[in-house]
Amino acid sequence: MTRDKAVEFALGLAYDDIPDDVRSVARRCLLDLSGVAIAGSQTPVSKVVRDHAVAHFGAGDLGASLILDGRLVSPIGAALAGGMTIDSIDAHDGHKLTKGHAGCGVLPTLLAQAEAHDIDDESEFLTLLVVGYELATRAGMALHQTVPDYHTSGAWVAIACAALGARILGLDMHETRQALGIAEYHGPRSQMMRAIDHPTMVKDGSGWGAMAGLSAAYLAADGFTGAPALTVEADEVADLWADLGERWRIREQYFKPYPVCRWAQPPVEAVLGLLRDHGADADQIEHLEIASFHEAIRLATSQPTTTEEAQYSLPWAAAAATVRGKVGIEEISDPAFNDPEIVRLARSVVMTEEEGYNKLFPDRRFARVTMVLTDGSRIISPDTEAMGDPEAPLTDDQLISKFQSLSEPVVGEGRAAELIDLIASMDSGQRTNEYVRLLTAPIQDMWN
Repeated sequence: MTRDKAVEFALGLAYDDIPDDVRSVARRCLLDLSGVAIAGSQTPVSKVVRDHAVAHFGAGDLGASLILDGRLVSPIGAALAGGMTIDSIDAHDGHKLTKGHAGCGVLPTLLAQAEAHDIDDESEFLTLLVVGYELATRAGMALHQTVPDYHTSGAWVAIACAALGARILGLDMHETRQALGIAEYHGPRSQMMRAIDHPTMVKDGSGWGAMAGLSAAYLAADGFTGAPALTVEADEVADLWADLGERWRIREQYFKPYPVCRWAQPPVEAVLGLLRDHGADADQIEHLEIASFHEAIRLATSQPTTTEEAQYSLPWAAAAATVRGKVGIEEISDPAFNDPEIVRLARSVVMTEEEGYNKLFPDRRFARVTMVLTDGSRIISPDTEAMGDPEAPLTDDQLISKFQSLSEPVVGEGRAAELIDLIASMDSGQRTNEYVRLLTAPIQDMWN
């Protein structure tokens, strides 16, 4: 039965069952998420949610440290705060068919549990990470396949987080099934396009999903019931679960080169290509015309006042890339919002929905950018996709460079290098505690 296969996989996957290349992808995901978490710890939303966790999610009998904070809260509070911290910088990995992000909820849940329950075996830590990605990705695809609305990642990552908690707590198959059902029922079925149209700190719901999922595991351990999880057990999604343990969905994750919504990245790539090939200066450009798919066109904020609005703004991302030749943390932070050239170009952007691109979404995400120059001439990009898809992956060196750019300004070169080395060699040693320490030991909050 589908339900048995999912539960058996969650509870029984062994490190030796995982192909070498899948282990390698898991380490890439871990490095990438760690860099995003470090950068995210400096955002206003992270400070708000960390203080909230301290005030309302006391450690009790079990404690877990907040990311780059060190204060102890309950594992559930740490999962909530960690998910929102990672989600606060839209640079984490994702999957095209889930239209969302597995790792954003999976990693903070695993971090919290590893510390609270003293999981120091690196092979088990990586195995749990793979379990989380495999279950979350399928749950996300199943939810999109069976309901008409488009829900945030938190809606389906909750199921994976419940499974991780169940395994760590030593639940049996019946109890684990209840945990998955509780997580699905209580998970945040928040509407993603509402956050696209009105960007705020709620973003992709990943923190709430992590909290709901880990809570479900603890509830199931206490005898609370909640089965079935229809995104796992329903007949109409059986095909998605049939190849569990044979097809590794973690291989299908993409990695973002820029800290903005994935849907805004094809225009950024098109802009950078035009600048590289034609050498136009921003002051020579009268306005930008951008054609893309419907969901991307909904990223319509032209002059952001918060980092959330900037990360969910196609005009802003394209304008920043045009003016500065890059889109990094600086371009989605307060000082950039007063850059007169970025503001001018972002306001100038004309967006058009293209039906041909709509038909290809979500499997492929295209954009085409036209730079209209002050002399009336037009420079037009080819149909362009974002970098980092599994068909055209970022190299290890590119991922390391991205990690360094996100982490070194916050924790310094030494601590960043320690994390790079530790994650690269994470295999079967007993050093998970050291990884957790490096990611949670406090630093000064540079946003105050």
